[in-house]
Amino acid sequence: MPRTERTRPSRHRRVFTASLAALAAVVLGAAGVQATAAPASAAALADVNVAKNAGYESGLSNWTCSGASGASVSSPVHSGTSALKATPTASDHAKCSQTVAVRPGATYRLSAYVQGSYAYLGVSGTGTTDVSTWTPGSTGWQQLGTSFTTGPGTTSVTVYTHGWYGQAAYLADDLSVFGPDGGGGTDPGPETPSAPAGLTAGAVTSSSVALSWNAAAGATGYTVYRDGAKVQAVSGTSATVTGLTAATGYRFQVSATNAAGESARSAEITATTSPAGGNPGPSVPKHAVTGYWQNFNNGATVQKISDVPGQYDIIAVAFADATTTPGAVTFNLDSAGLGGYTVDRFKADIKAKQAAGKSVIISVGGEKGTVSVNDAASANNFANSLYSLMQEYGFNGVDIDLENGLNPTYMTQALRSLSQKAGSGLVITMAPQTIDMQSTSGGYFRTALNIKDILTVVNMQYYNSGSMLGCDGKVYSQGTVDFLTALACIQLEGGLDPSQVGLGLPASTRGAGSGYVSPGVVNAALDCLTRGTGCGSFKPAKTYPGLRGAMTWSTNWDAASGNAWSNAVGPHVHGLP
Repeated sequence: MPRTERTRPSRHRRVFTASLAALAAVVLGAAGVQATAAPASAAALADVNVAKNAGYESGLSNWTCSGASGASVSSPVHSGTSALKATPTASDHAKCSQTVAVRPGATYRLSAYVQGSYAYLGVSGTGTTDVSTWTPGSTGWQQLGTSFTTGPGTTSVTVYTHGWYGQAAYLADDLSVFGPDGGGGTDPGPETPSAPAGLTAGAVTSSSVALSWNAAAGATGYTVYRDGAKVQAVSGTSATVTGLTAATGYRFQVSATNAAGESARSAEITATTSPAGGNPGPSVPKHAVTGYWQNFNNGATVQKISDVPGQYDIIAVAFADATTTPGAVTFNLDSAGLGGYTVDRFKADIKAKQAAGKSVIISVGGEKGTVSVNDAASANNFANSLYSLMQEYGFNGVDIDLENGLNPTYMTQALRSLSQKAGSGLVITMAPQTIDMQSTSGGYFRTALNIKDILTVVNMQYYNSGSMLGCDGKVYSQGTVDFLTALACIQLEGGLDPSQVGLGLPASTRGAGSGYVSPGVVNAALDCLTRGTGCGSFKPAKTYPGLRGAMTWSTNWDAASGNAWSNAVGPHVHGLP
């Protein structure tokens, strides 16, 4: 924020062929002629999947995608831990292909699971009739399938998936080219996975502990152990163990499983449930408005926390200050710049807002923030210092607004540590720049996905960015409904829950260098995403009624414009389906 402005070939032929071979051997033997064993025919071999890396568990190994359009993603997947996500553009349909070895004159069943709009599956170079199949769209996994027969001289074919020009990204997983082995073999069967790493305790209540861990290659499921006993089996990389006793320490481990068996258990961690009867603080409403409150005077209206209008559900105090200790932050109220606003009054105002059902959190970063969390020590300092501020001032949580990048490994570690200390009432918000949320491989996006089980909302800044790509691969200019909806689509289809996506906009033309849109445009974008109405040229393939809401920089600039932004956007957000 600116401080300033599958039909298998018939098996009957196999029996007939084998019978003839046996009869010939008998006749030759009776005539006193020595019979030489003939090599096994292709038809006598078991059918296999001749595609390699068919589930994209090894990234894009064996696959080639046009225009660098493909990527291996960890969510959503049909099975295993990875799937293909390929994004078409206006001039490229995101074709991802693989050449596989086949037998001449053999029949193969081609199939794959796909998700998304205009997803195609096909084969070329068969030497007979090349075939393909497609679906106009699906929001869940759908199996496509067709068959082909190779020509008398065909020893390899090219199988492929692709989307369609200018459409949204498609997903593919578990592709199969099932038939006789053409000499290339198939992927080896699964091996027992290695023990999961990174087991961490997250949100803790008086009766539960949330756990998460890193995915183990080849795993199809995980088993959770409490104090050495198996308590839960899950398919993902997180679980909440319930039915625990308040104020009690527990030991946890997790193992990975697949068809080959179960791995060794992970390193053991301990976690202690919170005392009974605690107060987690106000809960964030289904649809919420977030506003940043300025702890400085830059020409906007100077406010006390008590001055912030009731339309705001989350008030982010901007900003915490870095200290000389790596990763640690503190907070210094600018009493002089805020007209003598005292610390005692500030704390009392926070309590009053919380009593009214609002959450007040401390924001870290901003345009000039220089807090670095890039190793285990700084992650620990970050969590400890934030928890101290929460205890001192009564903050409900933290906002991450670091505009110079972040390390997803250690920021994840820090936020999970904070969550373990603060409990289930912790509010965590983020305010990344647009460029930070263009790809799930980015640090901000990876951090958000890493802490999805404890993340409240990501309010990306749709301003100060220039033109950006939408989820359909088209370029959109800031300041339009399309810019808001097509970019939000990236987050919504990239793994975040709709409740974790908010639209961040300036409250006035003075609140940002560029990207201001009127409250009417904000509301139109909210309607487009949640109801499918009010869209521009881009219309999402589905609606997201659970969308969290909107955010603005700042409550002070809003006040300077007569609270026009919150008066228009606030009621609209609270009236969403």
